[in-house]
Amino acid sequence: MAKVKTKYVCQSCGYETVKWLGKCPECMRWNTLVEEVEEKNSKKEVFFIDKGSAKPISINSIETKEEERFTTQIKELDRVLGGGIVKGSLVLVGGDPGIGKSTLLIQVSSNVSNSGKKVLYISGEESESQIKMRARRLGINSENLYIFAENNLSIIEAHLENINPNLIILDSIQTVYSPEISSAPGTVSQIKEGTSKFMKISKKMGISTFIVGHVTKEGSLAGPKLLEHMVDTVLYFEGERFNTYRLVRAVKNRFGSTNELGVFEMRDTGLIELENPSKILISEKPKDVAGSVIISTVEGTRPMLLELQALVSPTSFGIPKRTATGVDYNRVALLLAVLEKRVGLQIQNQDVYINIVGGIKINEPSIDLGIAISVASSFKNIPVDETIVVTGEVGLTGEIRAVSFIEKRISECRKLGFTKMVIPRSNYEVVKDVKGIEILPVDNLRQAINIVLGGKK
Repeated sequence: MAKVKTKYVCQSCGYETVKWLGKCPECMRWNTLVEEVEEKNSKKEVFFIDKGSAKPISINSIETKEEERFTTQIKELDRVLGGGIVKGSLVLVGGDPGIGKSTLLIQVSSNVSNSGKKVLYISGEESESQIKMRARRLGINSENLYIFAENNLSIIEAHLENINPNLIILDSIQTVYSPEISSAPGTVSQIKEGTSKFMKISKKMGISTFIVGHVTKEGSLAGPKLLEHMVDTVLYFEGERFNTYRLVRAVKNRFGSTNELGVFEMRDTGLIELENPSKILISEKPKDVAGSVIISTVEGTRPMLLELQALVSPTSFGIPKRTATGVDYNRVALLLAVLEKRVGLQIQNQDVYINIVGGIKINEPSIDLGIAISVASSFKNIPVDETIVVTGEVGLTGEIRAVSFIEKRISECRKLGFTKMVIPRSNYEVVKDVKGIEILPVDNLRQAINIVLGGKK
């Protein structure tokens, strides 16, 4: 009897070794190596080139056509996908447990099936009755929506030819397994095999497929990075679990922009799209309170206005505490250093807390000026005028740098009734003739604080 050969595979990055290691030398993580049986083909395959097979051709001789899409009837999701679901595409959806991935996808299934297309919802985590209970709560009822509770890839593939759906939704990729591989479901080998199988199904049969992927405690998709490279689109579902707002962000999209953002609100009836999130997110801004300022940001092609809050108070300990929610902590530390060095604010003995209202995370550098002004407002205890919006990137020397899409930002501010906007001077030439809103150009951080908090132009 032949000896069974085993290998150890890192469940984080896919690194392989013949012996067990406590720490993966590739991704430097501990206790991620799992023993798997090494599969080897007993027969060697010999390939012959057929004269009628594909061959290299000139790029100029290739004829192209526009991708065939169909809508999810959810405008926010269609925008993130680049205009709808592309026929034969493979989409990976990741997010924290309980964030609303299954709720969103069952709503997509209902909308697509009601339009006359067949949808197959495959679940390896829930039974048919559990899915029916959720569908009843959301008011979903369609003859073209098929539910299949199965996690064996061979059985799933056998039923696909009978149903021939237009859309497949798999919840989740970590639960399915191939009986040809001896390792347990959720291991690197099974995830790679499952994704590869559905990729072939999507491309060969022209079936659009959504697969749900679990995330690690760091917030990244579980499994090797190869999983994200294999699919056409990667969507991240973000938001605080106990907050009502949810964000869908595309981090990879072969058929559209990777900067688009969809905003939803979680309710008893499911996820409701917010077509004008700016108005809702700033509706509860307190009046005449120091440390609160309205900032302008752009996510993809959408301008958004958000409320940014700062609290500065004397520390009770030797080392002051810095907390940032919704923004990059290192960026906040950098801006606090600029405020001390370039503006002269003595905040080295102050606790500083930064928060973007609504549980939204923003990484755009145009919020720098808003962070700095909110900290200065709280430190000086001077409220910011509620009719003012600020935007601009702050450099290490205290200069205010230009931002992108300045016309869209100003248009959004004017639409929501704001009368003043602080912008970088290098953006001023483009919008100096804008009517209906007062544009206040600034060169440096000290000048911006004087204008917003001191009223000096």
